[in-house]
Amino acid sequence: MAAVQGHLSNGADGADDTDAGGEGAPRAFRRAVAGLRGVRVRPEVELDPTPPPRRLAPFSYALEAVVTEDGGDGTDEDDELAEGRLILLHDPAGHDAWQGTFRLVTLVHADLEPEIAADPLLPEVCWSWLTGALEARGLSYGEPSGTVTRASSHYFGAMGEREPSTRIEIRASWTPSEHPAPEPARPSPRRPEERPGGDAAEPGVPDTGAHLAAWCDLLCQIAGLPPAGAAEAGVVSLPQRRGPQPR
Repeated sequence: MAAVQGHLSNGADGADDTDAGGEGAPRAFRRAVAGLRGVRVRPEVELDPTPPPRRLAPFSYALEAVVTEDGGDGTDEDDELAEGRLILLHDPAGHDAWQGTFRLVTLVHADLEPEIAADPLLPEVCWSWLTGALEARGLSYGEPSGTVTRASSHYFGAMGEREPSTRIEIRASWTPSEHPAPEPARPSPRRPEERPGGDAAEPGVPDTGAHLAAWCDLLCQIAGLPPAGAAEAGVVSLPQRRGPQPR
């Protein structure tokens, strides 16, 4: 897919969104957003920018994603297996609760078969998928926090023909580690923007692209898709409903 395009917010009351290359946002934040925009994901993942919240941090950027699969019914419509939202927050002054200047916040949810959702270990398993996705890509992070919620719906009366449905939801946030500045005794022979790795290697900027890729791994796993690579062959995904879901 093409590089993601979108908007970033400076969080001030009444302020308009500005382009990621504009001068209204700090350089570190613009570099972090550029890292998100350069990620390519699996074809089953549809990734698009969405308006970011304005009051969680001085600067924010948001993406939403849907995991789809061919419905197999001969139509052009795909089944939606999971969906989520990822928000990048930045406070140049730092935040005590974050223990850093950047924070990633997410909401992920998917519909499951009721018997799968009845597993008493499901919340722990889903949380381990998030941390495991980050660790599988060698990412360093701190202050993880979140909840895993499952909710079942049974239909009655005029809606009685619908099958029971169960939804799992993950709300989480974590602080991505920032690349440290080079030691004064060993200055880099190149400026940050000239280093291999581009924005991801710039001091004070987290590797947001890798964090986004890990988040997409989580989405695909909760959607029940098979692992994309042989290296993940031991990863178990949740079985999902493959038919269209009533809204």
